[in-house]
Amino acid sequence: MHNLDGLLMKILTAISRGIFSQPVRLHSTYVAQMRFLFELKEDDEACRSALKQGTFYLFHSLSPFLNKMGNKYSAPQITASELEMLLAKLGNEEQKKMEDSVLIGCSDSCIAEFALDLGTLDKSTVETELKGTFTELQKAFFQLDGREAPLLSRAQALLRWHETHQYCSKTGHPTQKNVAGSKRVCIPNGILYYPQMSPVVITLVSSGQHCLLARQKAFPRGMFSALAGFCDIGETLEETVRREVAEEVGLEVESLRYSGSQHWPFPNSSLMFACHAKVQSHVELNVNKLELEAAKWFRVEEVEEALSKDRIPARREDGTTPFWVPPKWAIAHQLIKEWVQECRS
Repeated sequence: MHNLDGLLMKILTAISRGIFSQPVRLHSTYVAQMRFLFELKEDDEACRSALKQGTFYLFHSLSPFLNKMGNKYSAPQITASELEMLLAKLGNEEQKKMEDSVLIGCSDSCIAEFALDLGTLDKSTVETELKGTFTELQKAFFQLDGREAPLLSRAQALLRWHETHQYCSKTGHPTQKNVAGSKRVCIPNGILYYPQMSPVVITLVSSGQHCLLARQKAFPRGMFSALAGFCDIGETLEETVRREVAEEVGLEVESLRYSGSQHWPFPNSSLMFACHAKVQSHVELNVNKLELEAAKWFRVEEVEEALSKDRIPARREDGTTPFWVPPKWAIAHQLIKEWVQECRS
């Protein structure tokens, strides 16, 4: 009876807060989280209340605050009270700075998670206080775990968008963000602006028991991945896949299929559409050196070995690094894994 009373109280509380405006599966944690986040995005006062109980990921000039242990990075969260103490110690107006944060998610128990950029504060002072370092996300990205990487990706993308969209493109007037950071508004004319992403295709080209992988100069040493490129205005995803493969390696795609998608923060916020593409045979490549540092065909056995590595391999005695692929949470890894499984089925 006590358990039923407790459940009833939770439901009544949720209804009173406006989380459930229509019938939903009350046992679903995911549904509860999504309705909670929706409320915070639409209700500034509800979001202000959540700020006081929330947890925060900190950034400095778009670089996240991280701790490093061995080859791995982790992103510590601090509570609202810890953030207030930090800001007070550094001589800032706590409430004003807290509202500069952006909402990026929530825990299973609906504790709101925010990201805040402290770029106006002295970087070394904050690092000393928190005992960690602000690290470029691109440098640490492949050494973060599966949840933190997309969370920090979302956070950096939102923070960057707000930094670069502070004025109305039509009137030139300053825009104002809502508390959650899900939109900005030009007050004089009411124009709303929402964060946007650029569409990108990432394509694993294959022919029989061989797949094509490439690398750019910016990649970590030894890493090869699938081909990727931005969609041009007016293109379909299929047209982009065919054009990118032709431009980058000089091959003509015979067939393709969609696999999945993933947000990608580099160089700016992108939505990556993952596809498999087949070509007639693994012929000699005509690599576009303006786009790629290298590209080559790999046998399924080589790729299987690369998939088995759970960290960046150490350099060999001759100074070279063994071939490896992006980590498990990256959409490129999933494409490569799917291809290997199909070859072995």
